Amino acid sequence: MKFFYVLLALVLSLSVSANCHDTVVLVHGNGGGSSDWNNTYNELLSRGYSTADIYRPDWGSACVACNNHSGSEEVPVVNALLDAYENSCTGEVDVIGHSMGVTLAIKAIIDQNLTHVVDDFVGIAGAVRGLRSCGYYPFYAYTSTCGFWGLSIGSPFLNGIKNQFFAAHVYSIKSWNDQVVCSGGCTVVGVHSSSIWGEQASYNYYFGHFGLQSNTASKQVDLIQ
Repeated sequence: MKFFYVLLALVLSLSVSANCHDTVVLVHGNGGGSSDWNNTYNELLSRGYSTADIYRPDWGSACVACNNHSGSEEVPVVNALLDAYENSCTGEVDVIGHSMGVTLAIKAIIDQNLTHVVDDFVGIAGAVRGLRSCGYYPFYAYTSTCGFWGLSIGSPFLNGIKNQFFAAHVYSIKSWNDQVVCSGGCTVVGVHSSSIWGEQASYNYYFGHFGLQSNTASKQVDLIQ
């Protein structure tokens, strides 16, 4: 009888382990919404993740030029990261960001001292080195999105996160046909702006800015498994 209970405990343990995944936080881009992640969400479900494993915070106002990386924009992302960490059966969190969601997620991770719990980070069509369309700080396009807390090249915000550690494994998904990141040129000091410092790998696709998010769901999930 004792052997039976030991065997049952082992089976139950293996069952729980098989269904245990890092929780996943999906951070949409400026002006977007949680539904932008529908393809990724469905891909995760098809691979055995539960709805409780996936967090899709909605952040930002409808005024795209008003959003930046400080203040109310941060709150939903921070809350999602903290909730994901608290509810992770592995004790680790994976993060996938798109566009401005990439840089917003990086800042939230660093600010909340969660760098030790983020296992995989996938940045899709981010502008971690800035946007040429925003100009060069302090001579930038005068919107919040491009200002001190925004994506002008050399902004204090971007300089503040540059080269900082924020995840154990980092990947980028980018395009040389990205109509947002590549407006005025894809590179900053010779490097594609969507390439992230310290990344394990970077993947190029022919898609545009939004197609990179919606059409690479399978690759995104591959990278966090």
